[in-house]
Amino acid sequence: MHMSNIPFGTTDWSTIPRTEHTGETGAAYWQTQTFDAIRVRLVEYTPGYLADHWCSKGHILFCMEGQLDTELEDGRIFTLKPGMSYQVADNAEPHRSSTSIGAKLFIVD
Repeated sequence: MHMSNIPFGTTDWSTIPRTEHTGETGAAYWQTQTFDAIRVRLVEYTPGYLADHWCSKGHILFCMEGQLDTELEDGRIFTLKPGMSYQVADNAEPHRSSTSIGAKLFIVD
């Protein structure tokens, strides 16, 4: 990731509008900021969320609350709990998210 054209700034996430993204089940609520080519998000998944697609986008993801299961297309499953993170490159390993109890994440991609 190359970061350029981003002057110093702060974000008050309480002022960023939420957008709803429905999954196969449940919903994800995104608060999104874009800085040049970098997208930064707070994402909250409802309990019972299952993504409706396999994602090939690279992310750095930090679990703030709840629990997130990430399934790779090859069948491996990784569970994140608060304080844990994962990283994956663009087009490296397709993945999809689910959560039984809900999760709140900080994501950079």
